[in-house]
Amino acid sequence: MFILRGLWSLFVVAVVLVGIIFGNLIAQKLLPHVHLESTSREALLFSVGLNVVGGLLGFLVALFSFRKIVSWVNYFERVSLVDKIAGAIGVILGLGVALLVTVPFAPIEGFGLPIRIFASVAGVVLGVGFAMSARGQIVYIFPSLGSSVAPSEAASRTRTKPKMLDTNIIIDGRIADIVRTGFLEGPLLVPDFVLQELHYIADSSDRLRRARGRRGLDMLNTLKNLEGVDISIYEDYTAEEIDAEEVDAQLVKLAKARDAVVITNDYSVNEIAKLNGVPVLNVNELANALKPVFLPGEELTVTIVKEGKERGQGVGYLDDGTMVVVEGGSKAIGEIAPVTVTSVLQTNAGKMIFTELPEDDDR
Repeated sequence: MFILRGLWSLFVVAVVLVGIIFGNLIAQKLLPHVHLESTSREALLFSVGLNVVGGLLGFLVALFSFRKIVSWVNYFERVSLVDKIAGAIGVILGLGVALLVTVPFAPIEGFGLPIRIFASVAGVVLGVGFAMSARGQIVYIFPSLGSSVAPSEAASRTRTKPKMLDTNIIIDGRIADIVRTGFLEGPLLVPDFVLQELHYIADSSDRLRRARGRRGLDMLNTLKNLEGVDISIYEDYTAEEIDAEEVDAQLVKLAKARDAVVITNDYSVNEIAKLNGVPVLNVNELANALKPVFLPGEELTVTIVKEGKERGQGVGYLDDGTMVVVEGGSKAIGEIAPVTVTSVLQTNAGKMIFTELPEDDDR
């Protein structure tokens, strides 16, 4: 992130300087035509004005083009080595043939240069197309290239992919505890539009929404202060990469473009990511997977807190929130009772454990 920001600053400064230089050159060319002496005050103001215009135009060009360049670089990172070599061969062959064929047209005044430029562009396009169609023959000549994969694919096998956090998982807060355990590796990315949504929620007139938004901002600060955690606000993307109205869809599209993993606890985000082929880490699924497994006949201890739906049933909860239904437990409400597991029911909301009091219980 810091490297990209540094490169962005240098790029902007360089393009602005180029714009100023061009503005100055144009001013020097135009001075004789506007009947101004180069040493006059009006000529100086005229030159300064064109320099400023050139610098501003350079600044606007830099802002637009840098994100495009980053997008192109990220795209080429996902292109396989074979395709890169085929493209390079196509460019060299097409450009070389076009320049050689159009040598006789070079002396033609007024038409020679346009003809050579047009032929060069056409030659590059045709050369790349031909080389890409001949990838199989390139691999046959150089067999070692056949086993090459795109860097992003190789990286996914050798290093941890970046993780993108959605709004709900930040507000949830459990992500901080998971990160503390060390089970999550790699950089954590919070897209700036997710941060904007958190700020919007934190400024809501609704008291509950406002509290949730502020909790999310507090969680981000907690994550930033954790030692050894690489978390950053991500804003290096183009508008085309997040072309969607909803924040959830924008997050999934950006994760797909950056070969990242989405971390969420939201069902809709989970389903959108799966439909788009984006890997998802769902904290709710993790929580369900970590709940202890109980087999029929095992014994456990539970505090019976209320009556169940059926007559004579009592209901208690384990420390992880799992509901325990106790047959005949209504007579032991408010007590800690040993129970025996009879069956376990898996539902969309989680597990339900059905138990009964020991037969020798005299309550």
